[in-house]
Amino acid sequence: MEAVALIILLIVVVGGLLALTSSIRIVQQYEHGIVFRFGQVQRGGQLRPGAVRTPGLTAIVPVVERMQKVSRQTITMGVPGQDGITQDNVSVRVDAVVYFRVIDPVKAIVNVHNYGYAVSQVAQTSLRSVIGQADMQELLGEREKINMRLRAIIDEITEGPWGILIERVEIKDVSLPEGMKRSMARQAEAERERRARIITADGEFQASKRLAAAAEIMSQDPAALQLRLLQTVVEVSAEKNSTLVMPLPVEILRFFERAAGGPGRTEEEGDGSRLDLGERLAKAEEELARAAEQPSTLESAEDVPPVIGLDEPKREPASSENRGITSGGPASKEPASEERPDEPR
Repeated sequence: MEAVALIILLIVVVGGLLALTSSIRIVQQYEHGIVFRFGQVQRGGQLRPGAVRTPGLTAIVPVVERMQKVSRQTITMGVPGQDGITQDNVSVRVDAVVYFRVIDPVKAIVNVHNYGYAVSQVAQTSLRSVIGQADMQELLGEREKINMRLRAIIDEITEGPWGILIERVEIKDVSLPEGMKRSMARQAEAERERRARIITADGEFQASKRLAAAAEIMSQDPAALQLRLLQTVVEVSAEKNSTLVMPLPVEILRFFERAAGGPGRTEEEGDGSRLDLGERLAKAEEELARAAEQPSTLESAEDVPPVIGLDEPKREPASSENRGITSGGPASKEPASEERPDEPR
């Protein structure tokens, strides 16, 4: 009898341990447990107490209760590419990605079968609808607007009845036909060419204004043209293996033309140059007459100083023949300029 009692006690202990092991459940931190008691979660239209178990160690009644775990993590689900025709009759293929999570575990388990697959199907149909309502420019340039519209459509279907919150929807890629890609490439190239031509024309216009201003400033002083020419020569000569062709300035040709009295001179320029030359000659004669009245202390003819008023810094030795200056001006008719005796040395 004692052996039979010992065996029965051992069987009871082992059965109790098995029942205790089968009744203990561990709910992870990112999960919630839904406990079904005789297949019921709600009672009288309300949630039964203890139907939702929080993370941690929990126990259920074996055979009577059954627990199903629901993840509360954000799930990333890719939406397969959908072919559609946009509002402006362009065939495109668009794929997207959906981020969602369960906010009501009871609704996600009770109201919908396999909520992940259900969200995927809703996302695909909503994506086709959005493609048909938008044009190609919106799909390519206003993706944020398309994402918000798509999220609002999916979230309206899933949040209330299924207890699933759509956190974000992103369009991954928009595939266009090859012919459309070539057309867009030609359009972009033509647009860039137009902008390049406008920028070049604007640069030429600004450069012409600057050159006109520079020419106006240089025209006020002819020496500026010579300085600019010399500066250009210096810049060109700095390069190695270069051949420099020095042009003859126009001012030099005009100088020789005025000196020769060529046909290029106008009457006003000729009268002005004669008047200027006559004044200079008269001033030179006055200086010569003043020097003749004073005794000279020079020892040789080379020590004679230059005549004030003339451009030449050097002059020939003074003599009785070349001291008289002959000119067509009024100052050349004075007797002192035609003959003057030499002063004693």
